[in-house]
Amino acid sequence: MTWLSISIETDCLHAEALADALLAEGALAASIEDADAGTPDETPQFGEPGAATRPGWERSRVVALLKPETDAARLIDVCAAIAGLVEVPAYAQEDVAEQDWVRVTQAQFEPIRVSERLWIVPSWHQAPDPEAIVLVLDPGMAFGTGSHPTTRLCLEWLEGCVAPAKSVLDYGCGSGILAIAAARLGASEVLGVDIDEQAVTASISNAERNGVGVRFQSSQDALTGQFDIVVANILANPLKVLAPAICGHVRPGGRLALSGILCEQAEQLIAAYAPHLPLHIADTRDGWVCLAGVKE
Repeated sequence: MTWLSISIETDCLHAEALADALLAEGALAASIEDADAGTPDETPQFGEPGAATRPGWERSRVVALLKPETDAARLIDVCAAIAGLVEVPAYAQEDVAEQDWVRVTQAQFEPIRVSERLWIVPSWHQAPDPEAIVLVLDPGMAFGTGSHPTTRLCLEWLEGCVAPAKSVLDYGCGSGILAIAAARLGASEVLGVDIDEQAVTASISNAERNGVGVRFQSSQDALTGQFDIVVANILANPLKVLAPAICGHVRPGGRLALSGILCEQAEQLIAAYAPHLPLHIADTRDGWVCLAGVKE
């Protein structure tokens, strides 16, 4: 069986409304992409809370999957009006053969080598190195699969400082990848917290899959105690607000690492944490920075 795929170029102001209209009018699926993807004009989407940025891409492409008998021209006429477009946009269409979509999707995610001994491996892959420390993690709704530069920076930092008998707090755990890595690297006690209940649920599932005894809880619940190592991979604005709370969980002589910070934001974060804990730039990658320090 074949399906019908349509591709419509529009702007960021109408892309989401157009995708929603297509779904409401019977499309089986709809997604929004960067129309300039793969060109020098491709625009990465890294949002920063409080930043005055417009969501989406200036040149967006809405891609929808339709039943083969669908009248694409009529559907686009209707949906363009619903989305508030003055003119009906041009579109392209093609037939799409039936595929094993699970297999196609899985093929896009390969094992990630973090270091000489640390790998992130999707559950459907064999570990490339049987002697390596393997983190089994599948792409999911919670942030953090190891592909983002900030996650890699934090993993590399943890590998350099986690040791047996050390306690670790992952503040803003997302998928739980950093907490799980700390446990696999030998930490004796690991706790991950996140404001998102879905992230906590995903983290618990991922920890079970990796066979590690990591505790996870909502950051809305009471969090007490101090830790030898604290890592927080969030974003610059919440990290500023949380500075007293995060530093309060680092024991004297303990170590802290922060990421989710653009290079141009590093000095602001260093200044915000200076009253609590001195930080320095530990590493950078692809425009992102990892800050680290020791509590006096």
